Amino acid sequence: MNFETDYGTVTLERDEHILLIGLNRPHKRNAFNRAMLHDLSRAYALLESDVELRCGVLFAHGEHFTAGLDLADVAPLIADGSDFYPPDGRDPWRLDGDWTTPVVAAAHGRVLTLGIELLLAADIRVATRDARFSQLEVRRGIYPFGGATLRFPRETGWGNAMRWMLTGDEFDAAEAHRIGLIQDLVDADPLHRAREIAHTIAESAAPLGVRAILASAHLTRDEGDQAAIDKLAPTVAHLFTTADGHEGMRSFLERRDAQFTGR
Repeated sequence: MNFETDYGTVTLERDEHILLIGLNRPHKRNAFNRAMLHDLSRAYALLESDVELRCGVLFAHGEHFTAGLDLADVAPLIADGSDFYPPDGRDPWRLDGDWTTPVVAAAHGRVLTLGIELLLAADIRVATRDARFSQLEVRRGIYPFGGATLRFPRETGWGNAMRWMLTGDEFDAAEAHRIGLIQDLVDADPLHRAREIAHTIAESAAPLGVRAILASAHLTRDEGDQAAIDKLAPTVAHLFTTADGHEGMRSFLERRDAQFTGR
C-alpha cells in the first residue's frame, strides 16, 4: 500500500487499484469545516479522474465517522449560497452528475447529519454494530441539504426515511441495516470489510462492466426504466467487442479467473 498524499483533513492512500480516503479531523470528531469539504472534494476528483483507480473506500480516523458539519465555520457558506467545493474538485456529496467509480463507505462511532449523506452518496455501506446514526438537521432549524431528501427515501423507503429525518431521533446500526442504509454489519474495523469488498470489485469485476452497471442504474433513476432498457442490448453488444469482453469469454471457456485491464 503506497502513500499517495495528505490534504490536511483527508488522507489518501493507494492500495493497488483502490483509493483509500480517510476523514482526518479526529480532534473535532471529524466535523466538516470548509477545509475538510474542499479536501474531500479534491479526493473525489482524483478518484474520478485517475483511470487506474477502480474503486474508492471512504472511512474515518479516530473514534467517530463524523459529527456532521462544523456549523460555526460552514454556516456563512450556507447563508450566502456559496459553493462547498473548489473548481478543481467534485461535489463532496456526489450530487454533480453521474459518477463512474464506485465507493464503499466504512462507518463507526457517531454518524451524524452529513455522515448519513456521505453514506447515501456511496454505493455500498459497512458499519460497526455499535455505530449510532442521526439525521438531526431539523433540530437545528435547517434541513438535510446534501442529498438525504433525495436518497434516503429512495434507499430505505418513504416511511423509514421520514421516521428519522422528520424527528431527528438517533437510531442504531441494527435499524440502519434493517432499512437498507447499511449493507454489512461488523463487530469491529469496518475498514477491513470495506477494503475486502473494494478489492473484489477492483480485482474480479471488469472495470468497463462496473461502469456500465453504474451508468444503467443512474439512467434508470434519472430518466426512467425505458431509457435504460433502450441501452441494454447496445451496451452489452459493445462490451463483447472490448478486450475485457474477450478476456471474460476466454476465462469462462478456460475455467480460470479473468485478468481484466479496463480496455
